[in-house]
Formats: sequence, C-alpha cells, structure tokens
Amino acid sequence: MLTMGSIVGPSHIPITVFTGFLGAGKTSIILSLLPLLPKDYKVVLLKNEFGDVQVDSQLAKQSSLTAVSEILNGCMCCVLVGQMETALREIRDKYRPDRIIIECSGSAFPATLAFQIRELERETNRDLRLDAIVTVIDAENFTGYEDTSPTAKMQASYSDIILINKHEHVDERTLDTLIDDLNTLNLDTPKIKCDGRNGVDPNVLFGVDTKLFMDPAAQGSEDHHDEVKTLTAYRGFLPTCHDHEHHDKDSCISREEVDADRGVFESALASLNKDSVWRVKGFVRLDSAIWILNWAFGRYDLTLFEGDASLMHGASIRLTIMGDKYELNRKPIPAAVKKFCSDLQVQVA
Repeated sequence: MLTMGSIVGPSHIPITVFTGFLGAGKTSIILSLLPLLPKDYKVVLLKNEFGDVQVDSQLAKQSSLTAVSEILNGCMCCVLVGQMETALREIRDKYRPDRIIIECSGSAFPATLAFQIRELERETNRDLRLDAIVTVIDAENFTGYEDTSPTAKMQASYSDIILINKHEHVDERTLDTLIDDLNTLNLDTPKIKCDGRNGVDPNVLFGVDTKLFMDPAAQGSEDHHDEVKTLTAYRGFLPTCHDHEHHDKDSCISREEVDADRGVFESALASLNKDSVWRVKGFVRLDSAIWILNWAFGRYDLTLFEGDASLMHGASIRLTIMGDKYELNRKPIPAAVKKFCSDLQVQVA
C-alpha cells in the first residue's frame, strides 16, 4: 500500500521533470504512476511533443490526470521556453494541483529546462519548485543511440533518478553492460529497474527536493534538438497542411475516411529501419475505429482512441515520424521511409 509521506501535497507545487530519448517509455511510466496515488491527489501533465499530431497527449487525456497541457512543434527547453513558463503559471492559477509533471520531448536537454524552472522558483517565491529530474532509459536501444546522440548522454548524466525501462527484453549480460555505461556517465545517481507495465513506486520519485541545477552559469548547449528530424505522414486531409508552402492545392483535398488494411499497416511498420527511424506515433483508422499508434525502435502498441473523432475528420492516417536528421532530410522522400510511405499510400510533409 502506498505510504503518504512524500505524496501528500506540500504548500508549494512540486515539479517533476521526466526526460529520456525518443521511445524510452516516458508517457507509459507517467501513466502507470497514477493508479498508485491517493484518489484526491491532483496531477497536471505539461507535455512537449514533436510535430503537431498530439498522440501521447491524447493517451494522457484518457487517464485520471486532472489536466493535460501541451506545447507542440518545438523544444520547450530552449526555443519554446517562454511558453513553458506561461503554461506553468496558468496550471498553478487554474488547477492548483498537488504536483506538476513535465514530460520533455525526446531531444530535450534537462539542464537548460531545469534552470528555467529555478528562475521561476525565484519569481514565484518558491511556490513552483523543482522536485526532481527523472531520466528514462530504453534498455534495448540505449547502447545504440548513445554513440550518435550527445543529448541522450546528457539526459543520463544530469539526473536525480535513472529509470531503466524495457529491461525485460534484454539478457543479463546486455543489462550489465548498460549499467556499466550508465555508471560511466553518472556513477552516483540511483538506477532503478521499472516493473514492466507497473512502472515504479511514486514514493521513490516524488519528494526528492533536488539540489541539481542551482548555478545558471553551468547551462549547456542548445543545439541538441538538431539531432532529430521530424516528418508528418498522412493519408487524407491534413489540418495543418496550409502551413507547408511546398504542397500543391490538390494534396490538401479531403479524402474519404477509409480504413487502412491491418496487414499492410503491420508490414509497413516492419519495413522501418530502427537505425534511421526511431519513433513513429499518430492515429490510424483500422477495423472501423481510430487507434493511437506508438512505435519505437521496432516495437509498437495500438491503443483504441476514445476521444473526439473529429480529430481524424477526412483522414485515414496521421503520423509523426522521428529519426536521424541526416537520413530523414533526404529528398524527395527519404529512403528510410520510402517503402513505408509507398505501402500506406501516405504523403510526407
């Protein structure tokens, strides 16, 4: 049974920041915490997503969260930092929650974000207060992308707690190697294995009262978000297509809302190369229903969408594709996703 010690709300509003590379499982872990909290404990999620397809946010809205606030199309630890500060103040004033959880995009550099929260602490007389930086590590894929992503290393290096997710998919030797790599980056930070879909005890994550990131002079580079390229793949009407000047008028015409073929869809996902494509998420019509897709490094989940169906008005598929900027920048359609797009008959923006 959950103890109340670090959970019951203090007079201030603590902020827990979750970081981790693309597909590490941040959203799933956050949602797994909610059933373990007291029923009257109010949590608001501030979520930063790549692209304009609000996938993880829709999943979160189907949970017991008090509210979900979204910042899209950019990284809130640098270029959208003003929006983050505004959103945190609005959450405080509108909901007065027991805790705010910030879920960063996969390319967010935690130090820059944390320093902004520290500044907000001072401006609000510590009414809003940084409690902990939690980094989620994908045990299956970390040793692959740590070599190409300085941000992934930074996320593991600057953290109060490291959660090792998906460890059940690797053997003991691989897990030992991963922990050795993490200890090289950050020896003193606790490393906790997640309990599959059950996540981790919130008492471990809440009430940390971090002492990290007190000195603004220690801020790091803001060029990290250049590691990831984001594409939008769609079949049918794309609500934001007027923002893409390269489209011709015909490509924006609404098509009939026809289900995608499940077999073709699964085959298309299997064609993706996880060395170049790291994450695909979005919405797809299958079996006369709308499903939320979460694909990361070859594994995926489909969750029935229970929200407003008008989100997919005139469309069969709306996906955000994220991956290596060099591979996904190739024109006209990157080779890494060419077969995927061809099989699903989707356009790319």
